[in-house]
Amino acid sequence: MAALLRVVNPEVGMISPRTRERMVATLRAAGIENERVLTAMAQVPRHLFVAEALASRAYEPVSLPIGWGQTISQPLIVARMLAALLDSGEPQRVLEIGTGSAYQTALFAALGMEVFSIERVEGLHIAAKELLQRLQIPTVHLRLGDGSCGWEELAPFNAVVFTAAVPCALPPLFHQLVPGGCLLMPQADVADEQRLKLYRWNGQDAEEEDLGGCRFVPLLSGTVNQKDHIGA
Repeated sequence: MAALLRVVNPEVGMISPRTRERMVATLRAAGIENERVLTAMAQVPRHLFVAEALASRAYEPVSLPIGWGQTISQPLIVARMLAALLDSGEPQRVLEIGTGSAYQTALFAALGMEVFSIERVEGLHIAAKELLQRLQIPTVHLRLGDGSCGWEELAPFNAVVFTAAVPCALPPLFHQLVPGGCLLMPQADVADEQRLKLYRWNGQDAEEEDLGGCRFVPLLSGTVNQKDHIGA
């Protein structure tokens, strides 16, 4: 965490810590009670994870585009996911499917987790790698690839977290969890309604908990080369 506290941002200008404090106050008012989550979100500079033109909006309660048709999730949904993970245990090794901007990746690390994160879009993967290196976060391992099959050679994990919506829980990923681990994912039904689901795995079966509505981009297969830009 100390490395994050030393971060300065000469490119984007001065974003006052009070701006993050206001975001945290909004999260608290919205029902986020986990103090570790709130502390991490007060310290990780979200404005570094969006384009310079959007930096002034980084702490607003909205999702923002990050290129290649992807978004950085609004702070409240990120806080809900982090709180759900901590409430389900103390995950040490987390597999993240969809690095995206790497904001949530950095928060996992700030909370003391070792993170294994897979991103299918090369441009996002490269940007995330450069930023996390600049922030001197040592407990993150990034991979370019299709994350729908997980990262079997580095399993097992204490938690698997999806940052894109899928129609159902993917059975192979349960077998990359330790008994007592959890799978956290936005799940879309046939009408494209999405619910945030937490599955607790006992080694043979999974217990499902519905954490409420959400809205994420859909999980896609394959990889996207950096030159194949598909939208801002």
